Amino acid sequence: MGFVEEERQLIQDFVTPEIRSIDARLSALEKRVESLDASVEKRFDSVDKRFDSVDKRFDSLESKMDRNHTHVLETLHRMENYSHVLERLARLETKLQNVA
Repeated sequence: MGFVEEERQLIQDFVTPEIRSIDARLSALEKRVESLDASVEKRFDSVDKRFDSVDKRFDSLESKMDRNHTHVLETLHRMENYSHVLERLARLETKLQNVA
């Protein structure tokens, strides 16, 4: 056997099994990482759904607040109109008392 043959045999006897062992461990780690990635993705999807639900609730509350704000402004406007009518009525009553 020549030197090259001895080196080849040495690689086959010692290095190749180590490489196969490392390859098997890397494959197992890749599977584990894929599993963890899927788990994390599932959790993020769950969190996204919860945020979507919260967003919808905030949108609903914002809509209610807008309606209430509009209602309050309309009520204030009506009260202002009533106030003007009452002032005019009071002036007319005063004039009537002065005429009578």
